[in-house]
Amino acid sequence: MSRVLVLNASYEPLSVVATRRAVVLVLNQKATVVVPRSEIWSSEHEILEVPSIVRLNRFVKVPYRRAAPVTRRAVFGRDGHSCQYCGAAAESIDHVLPRSKGGNHSWENVVACCRSCNIRKGDRLPGEAGFNLARTPGPPRRYAWIYASTGYQVDPDWRPYLEVA
Repeated sequence: MSRVLVLNASYEPLSVVATRRAVVLVLNQKATVVVPRSEIWSSEHEILEVPSIVRLNRFVKVPYRRAAPVTRRAVFGRDGHSCQYCGAAAESIDHVLPRSKGGNHSWENVVACCRSCNIRKGDRLPGEAGFNLARTPGPPRRYAWIYASTGYQVDPDWRPYLEVA
């Protein structure tokens, strides 16, 4: 099922929900469709355009800024599903500084990696294995939690609301 971006009343991104949940919000008059899809759902009594983006009718106070968790899906999305050592399709994640040598599981130490490079690198640093990183790993941008929840498969209609540079 496709996903829908939920905006606060101030047009700030709040979350990504299933299409069904977004339709329920609209039907209960808790949200308004901002950008519709070309898809239509109909029932016996009503025809409804399927939303791509909805905006809540009331402002919801968010007491904290969300940090994106370091997940396999999010790391693949950040690295474009390609191995950061050779450029092939990524199949696993690799700790640049191995955990056995004190490396932690953080955005700055985890990269997407193909299976063969991961095996060849083993329990060594990239330089010791003869590898160079394509780019220095780091945390994603401000709304990275949205990218992490969708695996960086972001609807093009969402981009103006996510401040993508």
